[in-house]
Amino acid sequence: MPSIDPAVLDAVTIDAFGTRVELETPVARLQAALAERSVDREAEDVGRAFAAEVEYYLVHKGEGRDEESLRDLRTRCAGIFLAGVAPALDAEEFGPAFVGALVFRPMDGVVPALARLRRAGLELACVSDWDAGVGEHLERAGLHEYLSAIVSSAETEAEKPDPRVFAEAVGRLGVAPGRTLHIGDDEVDRQGAEAAGLGFEPAPLSSLPERLGL
Repeated sequence: MPSIDPAVLDAVTIDAFGTRVELETPVARLQAALAERSVDREAEDVGRAFAAEVEYYLVHKGEGRDEESLRDLRTRCAGIFLAGVAPALDAEEFGPAFVGALVFRPMDGVVPALARLRRAGLELACVSDWDAGVGEHLERAGLHEYLSAIVSSAETEAEKPDPRVFAEAVGRLGVAPGRTLHIGDDEVDRQGAEAAGLGFEPAPLSSLPERLGL
C-alpha cells in the first residue's frame, strides 16, 4: 500500500543538489581549462583550490539573484579558485570556463521517477538553496523539461528553512500548499516545507513514485 495518497496531491516540489542532481568531479575539466591557458597544475592542487571556492560559494550563493549579480558572483568564485592555482589569470575571462567545468548529473533513478510523476498528472517544481543559475545546470542535466517552475533561494532572498521559497514555488505552480508534497535530503527541507503548509517526504526521489503508489 502507498504511504501517501496521490489523490490529495496536485504537485511535488523537489530539492536540487543531493536529491535531484550530484556534481561530477570537476578537477580534470578544470585542469584542461587551465592547460588551455598554458597553466599546468597537479590534480591535488586543483582539488584544493576548488574546495576553497566551494567554501566561499556556500557563504555567498544568495548574492547571485539575477543576471548581473550572478555574473559578478561567478567571477568572484573563479577568482577564489584561481588564487590557489593561477593568480595571474583574469577571473572574469576564466569565469565561463570555470562554470562550464561544473557538470551536474541526475542521481540514480531520478529521470524515470520524474517521468512517472509527470505522467500521473502532477506539477513539478525545483526548490533549491542555489543561485539564480540553477536552471542552467538542470537544463544541462536534461531535467529542465520535467519542471513547470524553478525557484532558487537567491531569487527569493529566502534560504531554507524560510517558508517563502516554498510559497513562491506553489504560487508559480498555481496549487494549494496543502495539496503539495516536498521531497528533500535535509532537515531544512522538512522544516521549511512544513512551515509553508506542504507535506514532506525524505529523499531518495527515485522511490517516490512507489511511495505514492504510481
